[in-house]
Amino acid sequence: MNTEIWSNCRAATLQPDWGEPYGLVEDAALVVQGENIAWVGPHEALPQAMLDQCTQHDDAGGALVTPGLIDCHTHLVYGGDRANEFEMRLNGASYEDIARAGGGIASTVRATRAASAGDLRAQSLPRLRALANEGVTTVEIKSGYGLALEHERKTLEVARLLSSELPVDVRTTFLGAHAVPPEFAGRTDEYLNEVLRMLAQLHALGLVDAVDAFCERIAFSTAQTQRVFEAAQALGLPVKLHAEQLSDSGGAQLAAQFGALSCDHLEWLSAEGAAAMARARSVAVLLPGAFYFLRETRVPPIAVLREHGVPMAVSTDCNPGSSPCTSLLLMLNMACTLFRLTPEEALAGVTRHAAQALGLEDRGMLAAGLRADFVLWDLAHPAQLSYAIGANARLQTVYRGLPT
Repeated sequence: MNTEIWSNCRAATLQPDWGEPYGLVEDAALVVQGENIAWVGPHEALPQAMLDQCTQHDDAGGALVTPGLIDCHTHLVYGGDRANEFEMRLNGASYEDIARAGGGIASTVRATRAASAGDLRAQSLPRLRALANEGVTTVEIKSGYGLALEHERKTLEVARLLSSELPVDVRTTFLGAHAVPPEFAGRTDEYLNEVLRMLAQLHALGLVDAVDAFCERIAFSTAQTQRVFEAAQALGLPVKLHAEQLSDSGGAQLAAQFGALSCDHLEWLSAEGAAAMARARSVAVLLPGAFYFLRETRVPPIAVLREHGVPMAVSTDCNPGSSPCTSLLLMLNMACTLFRLTPEEALAGVTRHAAQALGLEDRGMLAAGLRADFVLWDLAHPAQLSYAIGANARLQTVYRGLPT
């Protein structure tokens, strides 16, 4: 097995117990064996025996090194766009007005159903490439724009395919409970029965890593969401939830009862919901792109989340209707400027806490035994990642131990 050392760098390890902000190590060295990190720390502390094993030496040229970035909430595979609805909103229509008029998710469902797998791949690959070009090495992709077995399967298969085409690990989430398709209008509970049938079949095909639902007054109630979660639990699948985006439905408390990996959006989260998330060790996934794009005014309760010790992740929410964004670096800045996260919290939100939101214990930090997914940046300090609006200082990405 090849053993490689990267030196002449400063490493933001994001290890919380290392004392320094960002877990920062000046004049650091990283030793990579195969796909994993074998050692990381101050270069002067590198054991001679470890150095003797190294068959390749790489000079990082003084670069800042961080873990590979993780985009833990996206709807990246979809057909068409909704630029017309963007214009409608600017002319006064609300998100709910558009949804009730047959737009919103329903319009993307029509476009996604009409697209072939090849069409979806062609439209989605540039989105994933844009994320990869900013140092993203893991991304979650949800279904939810097919809302029928054939098209949910098509979406998830395309998501799996994308992972084989770029150096990005794709995790798939089944979001059949995203909206009620037109053929089930007025028959939500009947559609939920279909969602449960889809889940069982897609899981049997190996296409589902987790299960999500949209618990909101324009989508599914807590009782209906509970049915989905019970089915996921019976299959041994972890759950996530779109919760408290437009109102406080108590979705976070329900998700916590099922040990949800994360609750996402959370602008209307209550103190009770935050406490329940803390007990369940669920991650709060913040989506500043959707907040910005929809011109929302109610900020997620960051102080309450901090008070209860709920870890906070940050994601693009890449989707056609409320966050057509493929820049996780921009989300770092927005999380700080719009939600008042610190730059350290924001960076943890796209590394360590994003990994936790996906149930992945093998990445998100620079630490021995974890995957060798890391990024070299032409930066002097990790705060600069959140500071510079629209800048991309990435020099190189290392994915599973191999430079890309």
